[in-house]
Amino acid sequence: MFALSVGIFNIGSILPRAVYALLSGLNAATVGIITCAAVELSNIAITDKLTRILVFLAGAAGLLYKALWYFPVLILVAGFAAVTHDYRWLHRLVQGLKNIFILARASLVGVENTIIERRIRSDNNSSMMAPQEYEMTSAGDPESRTIPQEYQPNFSWRSGTAIITTFFVTFIVVMVLRGVLHNPPTLYKLFANLFLAGTIIFGGGPVVIPLLREYIVAEGWVSPRDFLVGLAIIQAFPGPNFNFAVFLGGLTAINNGHSVVLGAIIAFIGIFLPGMVLVHGTMGVWKVLRSKPWVKSGVRGINAGAVGLIYTAVYRIWQVGFIDEDFQSGKSLGDDPWWVVVTATAYVGGRYFSLSALLALLLGGSLGLVRYGVIMSQIS
Repeated sequence: MFALSVGIFNIGSILPRAVYALLSGLNAATVGIITCAAVELSNIAITDKLTRILVFLAGAAGLLYKALWYFPVLILVAGFAAVTHDYRWLHRLVQGLKNIFILARASLVGVENTIIERRIRSDNNSSMMAPQEYEMTSAGDPESRTIPQEYQPNFSWRSGTAIITTFFVTFIVVMVLRGVLHNPPTLYKLFANLFLAGTIIFGGGPVVIPLLREYIVAEGWVSPRDFLVGLAIIQAFPGPNFNFAVFLGGLTAINNGHSVVLGAIIAFIGIFLPGMVLVHGTMGVWKVLRSKPWVKSGVRGINAGAVGLIYTAVYRIWQVGFIDEDFQSGKSLGDDPWWVVVTATAYVGGRYFSLSALLALLLGGSLGLVRYGVIMSQIS
């Protein structure tokens, strides 16, 4: 990623048309691959009507608004919604308001309070059954896995809590300084933005792409064209999409007159440190929390919300995946039917014929070059 950022910085402002065709084909194939991953994850995350609704609503809400805080809030809301549904909190609230209305009406018509109270007590007992049944079902489902002693985490819940608390104190300090400093250095802002992204991102690699575009390109540190060129190329590299942040960090540094090595290191630490620290902290508290029914409900909703946001990522890349010298900031792949075919081919190949991501990308790039050859032959 470091070498790629140096290479992208040194290329000219205009690339050969064949290169644009190749990159557009890679982007189109990427959309198909991520769509395939989203569908497969949906099959895992959707376990009932509630999770199906949460996947849909999270994806739809992610399309309608963009902000630094928006994605994590959507995912937390999905988790809260799952807990609220499983414990019927909303039902209890409605039932309480209904009981108040019944008592008020009974006092007006003169019905005996004992009859009304007996009816209310019966309704309350029936409304309490669902949470109790859910808790018994969840608590009665013991973990079937047996973890060898040497592989069990050697963290107590106190150590885990201390690690998580220290991390979030550090996170607050970094964000406050980012906001209150009058003119902080570019590399500090880079670290703060990627530290924020690494902390709040849920849902894995595909979701991080639009987030990085928002935190890096929107700041003016990297041009939209360089972002899209790097995005197309990185799909052919092994490793997670989080590595893309290293490329963007190096390019940000060199564009602002700093060492590309320093920018790449800062980006690496910023994007990966939150996950590494939080994983170790969670190892200490998870053994205590994982048997709690409300935790299982919350994780179920969070997973559904995170999968929904992958569809948002698909849409964001789709809208800017087609690049050429006339529109280097990218435009919708849907503007040309050829890229729709490339996307569909990558999706169908991965979904139904077990086509690997690397082969799908090679096919997408090849089809991009085929399109270029056909257009050039028509021109000549």
